[in-house]
Amino acid sequence: MKNFAISIAVCCITFAASAQEITLPKPDLASGKPLMQCLSLRRSARNFVNKPLPLQIISEIMFAADGINRPDGHKTVPTAMNRQNQTIYAVTADAVYLYNNKKHSLVPVNKGDFRRDCGMQPFHRTAPLIIVFVSDTSAIGKTPAEKALYSGNHAGSASQNIYLYAASKGLSTVICGSIKKDILKKILKLKNSQEAVFAQPIGFPR
Repeated sequence: MKNFAISIAVCCITFAASAQEITLPKPDLASGKPLMQCLSLRRSARNFVNKPLPLQIISEIMFAADGINRPDGHKTVPTAMNRQNQTIYAVTADAVYLYNNKKHSLVPVNKGDFRRDCGMQPFHRTAPLIIVFVSDTSAIGKTPAEKALYSGNHAGSASQNIYLYAASKGLSTVICGSIKKDILKKILKLKNSQEAVFAQPIGFPR
């Protein structure tokens, strides 16, 4: 048990301090509670312990949110016409990362603690991990209304996957629509056609 705890701590430190692309461990597809239990436990919670999540848990969160689960490149979440116009960013106490689902890795985007810039609520400052759902609106929809509809649906599907994973692992999470889109555009280094849709803090419950 002691060795296991040391191993988890090392994984957290490696994730927080690395300035290189991080290859995530494979998700444990046999872990967690049965689906019906997860549905019964699914809820929004806004209290977080401000300590890093183990790399294994981060790996599984990213896989749930945007992972590739079939040889043909389809993902754990649906997108209209399979446009796959959504990307996922991980914001931690030390850095911002882009999730590369093809390599199942985290690519450094920005160094520093930008958690407070992800949303309007104070709990963003203490959540160890904040997932930001980003839509490339140039790849989906013909009108602004269609683009907003599809972008919201895609982010909602990914968010629910994270909710169910959190329920399975005893984690706290909540989806947030009140986000600082203009600030996030700079922090995440987004293209003009990309827009942050929602943010979702996740971590151990306090």
